[in-house]
This record gives sequence, C-alpha cells and structure tokens, in this order.
Amino acid sequence: MVSQLLYGDTFRVLEHTKKWSQIETTFDKYTGWIDTEQMREFDEKNLSEKLTLSADLVEYIVEENNQLITIVLGSDVSHLKQLYHKHEGNTYSGKLSKNKLVEISLMYLNSPYLWGGKTPFGIDCSGLTQMVYKLSGYQLPRDAWQQANVGETLSFIEESEPGDLAFFDNSDGKIVHVGIILSNHQIIHAHGKVRIDKLDQYGIFNSDTNKHSHQLRVIKKVL
Repeated sequence: MVSQLLYGDTFRVLEHTKKWSQIETTFDKYTGWIDTEQMREFDEKNLSEKLTLSADLVEYIVEENNQLITIVLGSDVSHLKQLYHKHEGNTYSGKLSKNKLVEISLMYLNSPYLWGGKTPFGIDCSGLTQMVYKLSGYQLPRDAWQQANVGETLSFIEESEPGDLAFFDNSDGKIVHVGIILSNHQIIHAHGKVRIDKLDQYGIFNSDTNKHSHQLRVIKKVL
C-alpha cells in the first residue's frame, strides 16, 4: 500500500484492467492501483471545487437506501448531493488558523503507525502532516521528501512556531521522516504510533528509549 483513499476522495483513471484501475488522485497527484469495484464514475463538471471534510474521528454517511457507510476524520463530504448521501456530522471547510492546525494534529494522537495510512486507525508520518494540513485548508504533497520542498526554511528551532514542519534524514542524507512542531520544543509525529516527543538541534529525543530516534535535517514554515 502506497497511500489511501478516504470516502469522497476524487481521482482520474489512467488505466483499466479486469479487476484493477490505475488512478491519479486529484488532491496530490499520487498514483496507484485500486479495486475497480470501489469507485464510482463522475462527470468532472459535477464535482465541487470547495472541500468540506469530516471533523469527527468516526462518523457515518446515510445512503439513498438508508444504509450506513462508516467514514473517518478527513473524509470528503463535498459531493453528497451528487451521491444522494446524507451526513449530519461536524465538518471543516476553508482555511483555519495555525493554532487550529495543532489542535487537529492532537486528534490523531496514539493512532497506530501504518505505511501509506491516512486515518486514525493507521497513519504514516507524511500522511499525518498531509491530513492535518488538509483538514486546516492547506495542501501538502504526499511524501516527506516532497513536503520538504514546500515553504520557507528556518535556521533555528527557536525561529519556529507550533504548526511548522520538521524534517529528518537518514545516513544517506535522504529525507525519511516529518513531524509537526508543537510548543515547548515538542513535536508530534508518527513513529510506531502518533506520539509527542522532545525536539532539539540534533533531532527527536524519544522519551521512552531516552535516546534520539531521528536526525534533524531542516525546519520549514508553510503558513
């Protein structure tokens, strides 16, 4: 699994086989394969330009036949009318403040790590940052190395604000990890689970192992 689609996510079909379809996601131009039975075709003219996203950890959609579909935090409920679906849960829409971004990140706390995941039931490091920014009304690419190319580079941790992004590299200099900076030199990131650790000039100091788990490469201000 390279990434996930949530309820309401849109994409363009690149190729069909008997069972699988290769797609490119609308939001971040990510490509992968999905089960053809799990998609519904739309005329692009009928798609909403404004994103409205579910703000609850777990909620449900009511289908036309009154059956329920479970959805999770960050699901796109912008196209309910076109699908003849109903949703009465809380939503986020438009650009939110940087403080709200930090608040949203804490909703994922203790979510288990899952490579390619984007939900509270399993999420990876760049999935966490992308979803938190998306819920706040901002667009980030899917992978950590791509996200590192966005925003303004900061020279010192002391220049950062809660909501800025910190990136970490491996011994080859490749960026392999990302997290969201919090107040008091803390960072929330997905490593085993979504957790909060200390951030210093060397990297992330894991409070469970009492040693550094990631080497700091760069801090970026996106907002």
